[in-house]
Amino acid sequence: MGEGKQRKKAEAEAQRSPQPPAPKQDWQHMVAGAIAGSSAVLLLHPFDVIKTRLQVQDGVQGALPSYKGATDAVKTILRTEGWRALYSGLSPAIIGSGVSWGAYLYLYERVKAWHRGWQGSDRLGAGWNLLSAAQAGAMVCLATNPIWLVKTRMALQRRATVPGVEPYRGLFDALVRIGREEGLRGYYKGIGPSLVLQTTHGAIQFAVYEELKALASSAAWHWSAGGWPSLRVPGPGDGGGGGGDGEARQLGSAEVSVYGALSKLTAAVSTYPTQVVRSRLQQRFEAGRPLVYRSAREAVVLTWQREGAGGFYKGLAPSLLRVMPQSAITLAVYEALLQWLSRGGGAGGADGQDKAQQQQQQARQRAAEQEAQQQQRRRRDAAARDGGDGQQRRRWPSLTEGMRPLVIAADSQAEQ
Repeated sequence: MGEGKQRKKAEAEAQRSPQPPAPKQDWQHMVAGAIAGSSAVLLLHPFDVIKTRLQVQDGVQGALPSYKGATDAVKTILRTEGWRALYSGLSPAIIGSGVSWGAYLYLYERVKAWHRGWQGSDRLGAGWNLLSAAQAGAMVCLATNPIWLVKTRMALQRRATVPGVEPYRGLFDALVRIGREEGLRGYYKGIGPSLVLQTTHGAIQFAVYEELKALASSAAWHWSAGGWPSLRVPGPGDGGGGGGDGEARQLGSAEVSVYGALSKLTAAVSTYPTQVVRSRLQQRFEAGRPLVYRSAREAVVLTWQREGAGGFYKGLAPSLLRVMPQSAITLAVYEALLQWLSRGGGAGGADGQDKAQQQQQQARQRAAEQEAQQQQRRRRDAAARDGGDGQQRRRWPSLTEGMRPLVIAADSQAEQ
């Protein structure tokens, strides 16, 4: 009898005790990522076409004319091929973007869950999050490289008639002809630079975004007497956050978008040479062309010998004009969709039992958040007694874990 009462009492205590918030479902990340990844493609695809055509300008006369720069490329394309040429390869770009984002965000969550399972931990540190991002990116890269190969070739083919070159009529026609003419290896041209791009791009963007977010969440803006904003980073004894209550400041969606764009800029510039090498490997060489790139190493050596360091940054300006707004737009759309899906948006037919369960889950989540805040205060107070360095070390894991998968290496999936 006594054991039964103790068991019932323990169950009641477990129900009243705060439970950790349930993780978002994988399908929510997948749907939000797929829609967000394709949201800016229609508007920004012309920049991608210009970028790709400038990347393969190696001084050898071929099917494409020689462009003097981005502005000259736009004028030449409009004059000789019409405005529709600026949207060459749009269909594989939309399909590839949606598939890459959706598959990446799904795989990223699954890989993280697998690492947490074998480690027996509820949270992963910064290094394991980064490793999960790299593993998911590599899997997506292997699965989608044929789509991005077709996108590159369709963006490079002219709408005007070129003797001896039969243009691809679409994504399916290109996939069939590449398999028939070049075999399985043809689908994976440029796979080496693509894998390097996925890992390094995500790592750089991860580090920069985390540094900006950590600084912003523990700092406060103040307006001086002259009307200029100034940034104050609290010291060890200030309690952090700029609010005086020891809480880390919550970042708004506008700030998150800005930090996402800045981290994207840093990653895009530092990894851009891998894009140039990949485009030159993936292009469709005409018969009799005097210069053909057979490997990534050969492309790097020949580009350096013939064009110098500048050859690795051809098309950088239109590339930045595309990825900067795309990064901010995609981040905002992803966050908004994920929140809407998490609240059960569009599920108007949920019955009362489901609503009651949601309310109970929200109550448990609020209780867990309050408990986590209290623990964070206790850790911060202990760190302040031991010295200021411990505070930043203890806060770092929570900032890392709270970062959306989008802001890590998912954004590099659009860099195809």
